[in-house]
Amino acid sequence: MSREAAPRIAGSWASARVTARAATALAGVVLALAALSAAVWWTVTVRGGGPVHVLVGTGLCSVAAAGAWLLLRSAERRGASERWVIAAVVLGLLGAGASALAAPPLTSNDSARYAWDGIVQRAGISPYRDVPAADALAGLRPDWLFATGPTAALADACAAAFPAGGVPTTSVPSGTPLCTAINRPHVPTAYPPVAEAYFALVRLPLPPGVGWLAFQFAGLGLALAVALILMLALRRSGRPLSWAAAWAWNPLVLFEAVNNAHVDVLSAALLLGASLLAAGLLGAGLSAGRRAASSGALFGLAVATKLIPAVALPAMLRNRPWRFGLAALATFVAAYVPYAIASGPAVIGYLPGYLSEEGYASGDKSRFALPGILLPPFPALVVGLAAVLAVWAWVWTRRRVLEPMTAQALAVGWTLLIACPSYAWYALMLVPLAVLGRRPELLAVPLALEAVTATVGTDAGAPVAKVSMAVAALVVLGVGLRRARSARPT
Repeated sequence: MSREAAPRIAGSWASARVTARAATALAGVVLALAALSAAVWWTVTVRGGGPVHVLVGTGLCSVAAAGAWLLLRSAERRGASERWVIAAVVLGLLGAGASALAAPPLTSNDSARYAWDGIVQRAGISPYRDVPAADALAGLRPDWLFATGPTAALADACAAAFPAGGVPTTSVPSGTPLCTAINRPHVPTAYPPVAEAYFALVRLPLPPGVGWLAFQFAGLGLALAVALILMLALRRSGRPLSWAAAWAWNPLVLFEAVNNAHVDVLSAALLLGASLLAAGLLGAGLSAGRRAASSGALFGLAVATKLIPAVALPAMLRNRPWRFGLAALATFVAAYVPYAIASGPAVIGYLPGYLSEEGYASGDKSRFALPGILLPPFPALVVGLAAVLAVWAWVWTRRRVLEPMTAQALAVGWTLLIACPSYAWYALMLVPLAVLGRRPELLAVPLALEAVTATVGTDAGAPVAKVSMAVAALVVLGVGLRRARSARPT
């Protein structure tokens, strides 16, 4: 053997060993993703288990997803190509997502309202004008959303009649006994106009009898779109593509974006697009002014889908803030115009009542759980609001020092930590920001909120909220302090 051939053979052997190691890790990824899909299927198909079942299922999915991600990172380090990583992320999402589609929504009936708002819009009626229980809309009611019958029988069977429970009520003004999967059937919709346009678009090609799968499939499609955009942004920023799995395989995404089909996945996608434009990871060919305006327009659409993305505003006002702000405001107002023309002042819907109902007007024992550890509800509300404003002010003052995605992740993550909403799906917008902002510790916040959501309305709700949010805060603070210490010059 020549001296020149020996190094080539040794190099080929080393390369083969790396490839074999990567293949072994990828095989482990497949097994872990199979476990994730099985855990998702078990969680959504077994009914009647209550909060304990949901918490156990979420825990199993979290362990399987974390294991699959660690193995994928190992394969990536050992030479797995980008194609393998992309395939693993996408197929893992589709496989676990298919399991999430195996049953109707488990813990939320919000998509029932989505479907109803889409059905009435298809009939040319504004969802802000008439309530679902109105007699005038009786002809539009599909059997999978409504049931009628004798009062006594209806009261006994209503809770079991629909996924995630039904609401016994009466039609107005006739008083006919009625049961529906729609929550708050005697009030108009609380959703902003871009959400309503989404509901109409999903339902437009479908007959009224098509049930829960419509929005579940739409949620899976949006989750996949976010995963692909996330991988594009990771590649452009020189980051490992495997980080996209933190979104694609996240139990929050599988349960809330797909199974429960929450529209928040659309607002998360729009906010991500606005954030990437602001950070220069999209729209590289645009001038700085046009990029700021485009980012503002997407941000306005995100807020006009669900108002909660507005908490990212202090971090978004980085470059050309006036152009960004005007584009965001103009887009937000323009989205309301068609519905305002059709509905007049009623376009506000039930939003004020919803905010009061959720305890953000006067405080309740589950909101602002962190200050609520030491304070009664109303003082906790005051201190919590002051803390949120302090976070926004800090992010504003540091917006030119922090990387754009980091500032947005911190603004959103700490707002959710302090405010402690009842609904984990509000945190869907946080996951991509935490990944791109290099703040993976903020992924503890959605996990804590899943525990809050599972127990809300039970005797354990307030204690679970305080403990889970305190643990998440300790994780975020601990990792953040360690990062700051390691970055300090020695």
